[in-house]
Order: sequence, then structure tokens, then C-alpha cells
Amino acid sequence: MNSSRISSADRHSINRRTLLKYSAATGAALSVGLKSPAIAQTRAIKLGYVSPLTGPLAAFAEADNFILANFKEATKAGIKVGNATVPVEVIVKDSQSNPNRAAEVAKDLIVQDKIDLMLVASTPETTNPVSTQCEIEEVPCISTVAPWQPWFIGRQENPGGGPPAWKGFNYTYHFFWGLEDVIAVFTNMWSQVATNKSVGGLFPNDGDGNAWGDKVVGFPPALDKGGYKLTDPGRYQNLTDNFSAQIGAFKSANCEIVTGVVLPPDFTTFWKQSLQQGFKPKVASIGKAILFPVAVEALGKDGHNLSSEVWWTPNHPFKSSLTGMSAKDLAGAYESATKRQWTQPIGFVHALFEVAVDVLKRAPDRDGKAITTTIAATNLDTVVGKLQWGSSSLPPFAAKNVAKTPLVGGQWRFKDGKYDIVITDNRTAPAIPVGGKMEPIA
Repeated sequence: MNSSRISSADRHSINRRTLLKYSAATGAALSVGLKSPAIAQTRAIKLGYVSPLTGPLAAFAEADNFILANFKEATKAGIKVGNATVPVEVIVKDSQSNPNRAAEVAKDLIVQDKIDLMLVASTPETTNPVSTQCEIEEVPCISTVAPWQPWFIGRQENPGGGPPAWKGFNYTYHFFWGLEDVIAVFTNMWSQVATNKSVGGLFPNDGDGNAWGDKVVGFPPALDKGGYKLTDPGRYQNLTDNFSAQIGAFKSANCEIVTGVVLPPDFTTFWKQSLQQGFKPKVASIGKAILFPVAVEALGKDGHNLSSEVWWTPNHPFKSSLTGMSAKDLAGAYESATKRQWTQPIGFVHALFEVAVDVLKRAPDRDGKAITTTIAATNLDTVVGKLQWGSSSLPPFAAKNVAKTPLVGGQWRFKDGKYDIVITDNRTAPAIPVGGKMEPIA
């Protein structure tokens, strides 16, 4: 069983002075200083955390060790719950990028470890089985890093039945953006480049791909409304090694734009085969696959001007409720500690633990229903923006369980031997600054 508890032997250390500085600045939020006798007398709060530490989705969890060590430092003196100072323990499980494994380790956390609150991140293949297990076992759960439609609709008994058949959840809550946001971001970026509006769609047979390619809630109706012609060759299996059929369909349709939601190794295969077969669109806006510097670096210089959704950057104008660190501070601390380039999940996984602390401090007791009621009442400014469930910006059927976060679009630029993502469109979230304009793939 791949599990671990945070200990002093974390693989990546953190600049202790930096974290102490920010912890001191938020003394009102956290109990810092001398340990209270209550710690010895009070059972530790147990948080379960599931993410894809290994397997094809592992890039999403690249920063997990850093975030967990950061959290341990920030809560080392415990958190104030009522009049008591209570220690916090995090039990980490690896989903191995496998939905069945994710469900299995979630049940272990609930039944064997007897956690008080479940946290889970990174793609529907991880968030959905864990959330479903928590709903069954009546354990509160907060999830992130999956568009809300695959998370909400994909867990329905009758996903194809539409809103009349869809029901809300009692114990599971989610925060992220939705397909409506990524569609707006992508089409806003495309409008900056002169194209024939012919789009090739890469949609795998998984939770994300089925949602993105859905003829009701996905890209097809939105693109049709915007005057785009979509060529969808159908669902393909993840980790395929041959994209000739898709490339051939896109070439036949003279697609000057390619979009989709693809595993990182699959997009590397697709893009290399496309260039080998003489297919080079003017724009390629790809979800999931090229969120991370390491994924774009795998393409060499051929990743220049590829575009994707941007959920979080060091330039986002938000700060942590847990440590007081700004987005820029947090990304800088990660780079200093790991000698690696910042990556988007840093902000969202950090925010997951921000919400956990805020909820546990406000919950009247450890009862599952009390904690879920407290989650629903959250109104918190985090390092990814304000998180509040029950917003009118969501369809009524999803508003109870989903909190939205801002989304913008960006393009990878290769300069001085490394890739950086430049925000090229912020019409969906004007508070996040733009760094440049869209350029066609040369």
C-alpha cells in the first residue's frame, strides 16, 4: 500500500525562515508559538489526501511533497479549534493514476485510518472515485483540479439524463473552473489569430474526454455557435501509440486549429507524429497535456507557441489564507526548495489545505454532517482566489457542490533555453494580468 505520513524526512525541504515569516504574519489564523498542553490531550485531526503520485498523471502531483512540507510547517503547533489547540496529521495515498486504485485507497483512509476529512486532487480519474467513495461512506470530501462538469455529471447515476435527472451530493464539494470557462478561454485566444475556423478535436475515452466532446455540455455546441467547424474522429484509448487516423482526419478537413484534453505522454506522441506527417496547425490549444514545463520540454523546440488553459501562475493577484504568502512567494519558495520551475497545481493543492484548515477551525465538532455543513458555508480568500459554494454563477443543480475559480489562457514561449507560459487572454478574468498576444505556430 503506497501511503505516507508527513515527517521530518520529507524529500524536499523548504526555506524554514521564509515559512516562519509568513506563519508569524498569520498568527491569528494559526496557533503558533509554544505548544499547548491541549495537543497532548486532544486526538489529532486526520486528513486523508489522494493524488496521482505515480503513473501517467504524475506531473499533476509533482509539487505535492513541497506543498505537504509547507503545510506541516504552517500547522506544526496545531490549529485552534474552539478553545483547544489540536494537532493535524495528513495521511497520503497514491492513486497510481488508476481510478480503481483511487477508490481502494480512499476506502482504506476512511475505514482503516478513520480520517475526519478527505482531500483529493488531479483529474476526474482521481477525484471522482474518491468523491464517490466518500459519498457512500458519508465522509466529508473536498476536491479540486478537475473541470466541474466531469466531476459532477460524471458521478451521476444517469449522466445522459440531463439536469432533471442529476442530483446534488451531501458530503462532497469541489472547486475549479468549468468547460464553459475553458471553451471561452480557448475561443478568445483563437480569435487573435487569423484561421479558417476548422478545428480538430482530440477527445479520449475517459472522464475528461467524454465531457469535453459531449454534444450537449462540451465543445461541439459552443464551437458550432461560434462559427467553428469541428472535426471529431471519435474517442481513442489513453496511452495509444498511433494517432495516424486522427492526423489524417484533421489534414483532410484542413484543420488550422487543434484542441482537446490529452494525457501528457499522448500529446507528445500526437504532436511528434503530426509534424512527421506534415500536419502543423496554426493554433494548438490543449487541455491537461501541456500544463507543465516538463511536458512541453519533452517536445524540444517544437513546443513553442502551443497554448493551454492557465489556472494559476506567480502573477495571479492572490495570497494564502494559511501562510500569507502571495502566489509569487509560493512559486518562488517552490523553485528555491526544489530547483524546478513552478507548476500550476501548486496553487490549487495549497488552496485545498487552506480550505481544510478554515473548515476545521469553524466546524462545531468532528461529526461528518457538521463538517460538510461548514464546508458549504465557506467564504475564503485563497491563493487561487475567493472560494465560496452556492454561487449564482453556476447552474442551480451544481451550485451547492461546486465553487468556481478564475481561468485565463496562455502560450508557451521558448526563450533562453527554457519554456515560460505567457498569459495571452484574460477576458474571462481581467484581474489577472496579460503578458503578451497570441502568435501563430511558426
